[in-house]
Amino acid sequence: MSDPIPALLPDPTLARERDLDALAGLLPFDARERLAALVTDEDAATLTHLARSGMGKNTLRALASDLGYLEAWCLAATGHPLPWPATEVLALKFVAHHLWDPAERESDPRHGMPSTVEDDLRARGLLRVAGPHAVSTVRRRLAHWSTLHRFRGVEGPFKGPRLRTALSLAVRANRRPRTRKSARAVTAAVIEQLLATCLYEHRLVDARDKALLLVAFASGGRRRAEVASLRIEDLTHEAPVPRDPADPDSPMVAKITIRLGRTKTTTADDDARVVVIGRAATALLDWLALAKIESGAVFRRIDRWGRLGTAALDPQSVNAILKARCARAGLDPALFSAHGLRSGFMTEAGKQGVPLPEAMQLSQHRSVQQAARYYNEAEIDRGKAVRLI
Repeated sequence: MSDPIPALLPDPTLARERDLDALAGLLPFDARERLAALVTDEDAATLTHLARSGMGKNTLRALASDLGYLEAWCLAATGHPLPWPATEVLALKFVAHHLWDPAERESDPRHGMPSTVEDDLRARGLLRVAGPHAVSTVRRRLAHWSTLHRFRGVEGPFKGPRLRTALSLAVRANRRPRTRKSARAVTAAVIEQLLATCLYEHRLVDARDKALLLVAFASGGRRRAEVASLRIEDLTHEAPVPRDPADPDSPMVAKITIRLGRTKTTTADDDARVVVIGRAATALLDWLALAKIESGAVFRRIDRWGRLGTAALDPQSVNAILKARCARAGLDPALFSAHGLRSGFMTEAGKQGVPLPEAMQLSQHRSVQQAARYYNEAEIDRGKAVRLI
């Protein structure tokens, strides 16, 4: 009698892929497959728990991506998976590997990320930049690293004075300029160029894109995830309002109130609301009437044959729509992204003399510093300071 065939041990990577099925709606399959090969069983369990706990999709997607990078970096740099809790030495090493001075490296090859670590991360497709990382990327990964410690119930080294000092010094030494999410702002002038490509208002795709662009801009430069998740239940059709409140004879225009719900800066309990009037409100009503949408997602997918689907657009589709309209308008799509709607709204508010608090009330910026950066850049060339000589 032959010996029984031993049972095959389950592939741990395949098992983790199954554990990460809760992220199926957030990560494309290849990203999920790559993540499963990098994270540990405990990591997969943490991400699955967060997915089921109602964490925002964009936050969870970024958290999962950064965890995969941190695990890969730690393996390459130390030969071991991430320890929980991480040591202060490991966190300092992470800063030293990612924020460094190119001029110093010319004289000292040991400065910055070692070539062996760099080669390993490039081979995995996780490292694309040449030179030090963006400060914002390093800060985000450290913040997510700290967040994951908190969810695991352990204390990390991220509030320690040595790490804070090292990060501050590394930021000063780092000479990489901050890159913007959209190289160019989508100002009112750009919006007009994009709307000019929506030639046939009786076509679903043109009516949708016109409404999407106008609403996203006019409601304060909404983030792409906020636009994609907009639902009929979030809209309230209000009584018409005068186009110019200071003119008693001003014509009346449509008004719609939009409930934002959960966003990057608000929770559902905040009950944050913004208003669109005039062209944006009319374009939105026209789209809903043409598409016969009475419930569910406001902005939906339309297939190549012009058939309307029931599923909402995903955030990436909002970006793709804007870039496609840029190409039709003769603009370079590489220079514009959906975030340009947000920066464009603040830039336009500055150009037209809208008070910063009023603009922020609509944009829902929490940081005056961030909002003022766009606002002040629009105003600076109009002031006296640049005309002193």
